[in-house]
Amino acid sequence: MLSFSRLLTLILSVLLISSCATSLDEYADSQPEFKLEEFFSGKLTAWGTFEDYSGKVTRRFKVEMTGTWNGNKGVLDEDFYYDDGEEQKRIWRLTKEAPGVYSGEADDIVGVAKGEVKGFALNWSYTMSLPVDDDIYEVHFDDWMYLLDDKSVINKATVSKFGFEVGQVTLFIQKQ
Repeated sequence: MLSFSRLLTLILSVLLISSCATSLDEYADSQPEFKLEEFFSGKLTAWGTFEDYSGKVTRRFKVEMTGTWNGNKGVLDEDFYYDDGEEQKRIWRLTKEAPGVYSGEADDIVGVAKGEVKGFALNWSYTMSLPVDDDIYEVHFDDWMYLLDDKSVINKATVSKFGFEVGQVTLFIQKQ
């Protein structure tokens, strides 16, 4: 059992780490500027992993994507191919709400995803209904994308449930 002083130290450490979290504002003046509707237009391919809470890679996958935009409305059609043979489809319906501000919806997204771009960074926040075995869990994604150049993006997402991290997704996305 933790003593009160050890518990207090643990709580303060967690708060200190949380207060050091990256803010999107830190990337405001960075280049190249991430223009979501430009990068996610046409054909793209991504390769990724899912790591559980312990850091163990439990899934690997490839994603083939096609993005189209008409004005401030976009569609990102994604086909997932997992290393265990499972296949999955997700179609994002995206809206540019204002300069650098986006929203997104998909059938397995609970409510509306909210995204914002500053400089070369994009941060999405959303809840997903995630099937696991015979159950469906609602998990939160804190999704960060970093534009490396006009054809490459690194994507890292923290997946959490009830505020506790359950895993990490890492993707490399390449525009064709």
